[in-house]
Amino acid sequence: MTGFFSSEFFFHYRRNLPAVFGSALLAFFALLATLGPLLVTQDPYDVSQLELMDSFKPPVWLEGGDSRYLLGTDGQGRDVLASIVYGARISAFIGLAAMIFSCVIGTALGLISGYYGGIVDSIIMRIADIQLSFPSMLIALFLMSAFGTGIGMVLIALTAVGWVVYARTVRGSTLSEIQKEYIQAAKVAGLGNGEIILRHVLPNVMTPLIVVATIQVGTFILIEASLSFLGVGVPITEPSLGLLVKEGFDVLFSGIWWTSAFPGLFIMFLVFGINLFGDFLRDELNPRLR
Repeated sequence: MTGFFSSEFFFHYRRNLPAVFGSALLAFFALLATLGPLLVTQDPYDVSQLELMDSFKPPVWLEGGDSRYLLGTDGQGRDVLASIVYGARISAFIGLAAMIFSCVIGTALGLISGYYGGIVDSIIMRIADIQLSFPSMLIALFLMSAFGTGIGMVLIALTAVGWVVYARTVRGSTLSEIQKEYIQAAKVAGLGNGEIILRHVLPNVMTPLIVVATIQVGTFILIEASLSFLGVGVPITEPSLGLLVKEGFDVLFSGIWWTSAFPGLFIMFLVFGINLFGDFLRDELNPRLR
């Protein structure tokens, strides 16, 4: 640990105020999602804890606010803050899980495409090109509309739109790596293709993947929020932040702005923090961009 704090990476990190601010936001949101259920006084999805008489109470600093509900309540008497805490856990899980699935599949296809080339490369890259000709949101929306909703389907849809960027990134790096002398030496030494890919090529193409993976978590959170807002994402029994925004939007023009505004702000600052830290990683892991 001492070595890390004295490393060049940490030296540049502490001098980069946007990166520090972004990582602080992420740490705060991670703690809120992890420990939040222990801090809030209500489980917003336990019907026995809800009271309809408390519906649409404004934030505590406005007239009519209740000290029990810091950010107010929605139409079912659910504490908005508690709903955000529980919804953030669903959104964060979906973003991270979809990133991992996309990274594994896209990296494997990119390695195969770049290393073997030929018809295999052509098939994988033409599929990628066709997919890139359509907006990611449109593809995800089509899949959710055609095959149903739920967290599992959201993960499948996000993985289906997310693997391409990993495949193309890894393919480009692999094409560069296989031209180097150490790969030729490994082939002369009699190592099999699988061993060369896993032991020599993969570790040397990981750097750009870290940057892509970091930023893509935020992208997936936004896509999932959009799908849920449109009613084809997660079900109401497992609400995410996007579903909370959608439920609040239904009464937004009645002057009850807090049920939609606070979940929306949470999404905005969460993705903002991810992007700030991702930009730092991009610059730090690619010295040419410093």
